[in-house]
Amino acid sequence: MLWGRLEHLLQPSRTVGAGAPIYPMLLWKARMAHLNQTYAIETRNLTKKFGAFTALSELNLKIENSAILGLLGPNGAGKTTAIKILCGLLKPSGGEAYIFGKKLPDRSILPSIGYMPQETALYLELSVHHNLAHYGEIYGMSRGRIAEREMELLQFIALEKWRNEPVSNLSGGMKHRVSLACSMIHEPKLLFLDEPTVGVDPELRASFWEYFNELKRKGITIVLTTHYMDEAQHCDRIGLLRLGKLIAEGAPGEITRRTNTASLEEAFLALSRQEVEA
Repeated sequence: MLWGRLEHLLQPSRTVGAGAPIYPMLLWKARMAHLNQTYAIETRNLTKKFGAFTALSELNLKIENSAILGLLGPNGAGKTTAIKILCGLLKPSGGEAYIFGKKLPDRSILPSIGYMPQETALYLELSVHHNLAHYGEIYGMSRGRIAEREMELLQFIALEKWRNEPVSNLSGGMKHRVSLACSMIHEPKLLFLDEPTVGVDPELRASFWEYFNELKRKGITIVLTTHYMDEAQHCDRIGLLRLGKLIAEGAPGEITRRTNTASLEEAFLALSRQEVEA
């Protein structure tokens, strides 16, 4: 429809040979940009069922490169299910998903992805240092680069003093921070972070967001889940999920304006009522 309207407005000025049209440069550039656009993530009717239970229902998303997307919703909304499918940890029941233009599953994209799960994915008997080194070696990093990244990340998560401490001796919040560092050790182009700020004090949480925005400026795409509605204001776009369905997607300000509400929490409640009444 869009291209039909453009072609009507921008008619070719003349023809060559067997009537082949010469399109104005504007139309040609627009068409090429449309054909060549590759999203960091694209999902088409992505669905996951566990028996008769639908955990994720026909999710459609397009996430541009160098953006931060926040997935918000209560427990059981489908946030973690969506992330696990996009990381290749779950097979969808229907629909399609693409990472950097490559249809999943595709093992070639794995080095470009960093994933921090909700649950602790660490070797508890190993030190913080050895956990970071281990994950770096998995991704084929040199010892020198691992050491550089370890120093950067330990400073970022404020755990330099605990470098040689076994992970089993750390608090839950500290383990969460080490897990975050491990997901970023190999400098991935795309980060999936499942509740990255749970158990983190407000001051450190603010520093995390400063770092996330710095990563975005460097061209990294971030998809994260959170229960904190105030954190959503830091995201470029958010997706509100309820009972496995995407009930709204857009910039935080767009969603509150669309629902005529003062906050995202009010917007979510208003949209949830609409879903129930529909």
